[in-house]
Amino acid sequence: MKILVTGGAGFIGSAVARLAVARGHQVVNLDALTYAACLANVASVADSPLYAFEHADIRDRGALGRIFAAHKPDTVMHLAAESHVDRSIDGPDDFISTNVTGTYELLEAARTYWVAEGRPEGFRFHHISTDEVFGSLGPQGQFTEETPYDPRSPYSASKAASDHLVRAWYHTYGLPVVLTNCSNNYGPYHFPEKLIPVVILNALDGKELPIYGDGSNIRDWLYVEDHADALLLVLEKGALGRSYNIGGENERSNLELVQTLCAILDDMRPKASGSYTDQITFVPDRPGHDARYAIDPSRIRRELGWRPSVSVEEGLRRTVAWYLANEAWWRPLQHRKGVGQRLGVGT
Repeated sequence: MKILVTGGAGFIGSAVARLAVARGHQVVNLDALTYAACLANVASVADSPLYAFEHADIRDRGALGRIFAAHKPDTVMHLAAESHVDRSIDGPDDFISTNVTGTYELLEAARTYWVAEGRPEGFRFHHISTDEVFGSLGPQGQFTEETPYDPRSPYSASKAASDHLVRAWYHTYGLPVVLTNCSNNYGPYHFPEKLIPVVILNALDGKELPIYGDGSNIRDWLYVEDHADALLLVLEKGALGRSYNIGGENERSNLELVQTLCAILDDMRPKASGSYTDQITFVPDRPGHDARYAIDPSRIRRELGWRPSVSVEEGLRRTVAWYLANEAWWRPLQHRKGVGQRLGVGT
C-alpha cells in the first residue's frame, strides 16, 4: 500500500511510519513539524525509496489537495493532533484548530480525492484517537466501543469532536473509514513532556519526580510499537465504519508506574547513594484529572486476532534502556517551549 500518514514525525506516527516501511509499504509522511515533532524519529527510514516527506499543515486545504494529487495514496492514517492534556488546559485554541478543524479539512480533501479517483474500493481513512474521549472510570469496569463519550479536558473534547466528524463523513458521504481509540502509549521517541520520559529524564538529572495528587490515577499502558502493529492491522482488515479499542492490558496507578521506573533505573543506572524513589514528589493535581482509564480489547482480539506482545515491565525496561542510549535525541528537545515546566494548573 501507499499510506499517507499525518503526524508521521510525532511519537506514534513515526512508529507507524517506521513499521510500515519495514513491511514494504510506501509511506508519505505529512507533518507540520510543530513543537512535538522531530524528523530524527524517522531518520532510520528517511533514505528509503519507500518513504517521502511533505511539510504541510492539515488545516491547509490547498496543500492537502496538492499532496493527494501528487502522491495518490491508497489509504490515509490520520495521527496528526495536539495531544498533551496539560497544554490543552493552558491553551485550548490550538487543540480545537488542529484536532477539529484540521480533521475536517483532511476529511474533505480525502473525500474529494476519493471521488475524483472513482471511489476505489480499497481506499481507507483510518482515524486514530484516544480512550480519553470516554471520560473517567471508577474502580471497576472498562471502556468498550459502545461506551458513551464523556470528555473532560479540552484535549479529549477536541478528539471526541474529530471522532464524530469521521463517523459523520462515513454515514453522510460514504467515505470508507475505520477508527481506533487507544490507551496511554509509551516507548522510544516519546516527547519529553509526558509522564514516563519526564520521570526518566528528571531522575537522571537529579530533579524531583512529580506525581499529580496522591498518584492513585490509573492508566492502561500500551507499548508504542505494539500500537503501531495494531493500527496497521486495523487499516488492512478492520470493518468499514467500525471502531476498535486498542489497549495494553497493563493497568497501573501513576505511583506504581513511577516506582517501577525508579526500580529499573536503580538497576540500570544506579545512583551513588540511595534510590531514585527518594526524588518522588507529590504536586497539586491537574484540574479535571480523570481517575481511571481501562480498555476492554475484546473486539480487536475477537475480530482481528490482535493482542499486545509487550508487558508493561518489559516495555518500561526497553524504554529506559532506549533513553539511556539516546541522550543525543532527547537532550535538545528539553529546550523546546514548555518542556520541563509545570503546565495545566488552571486558573
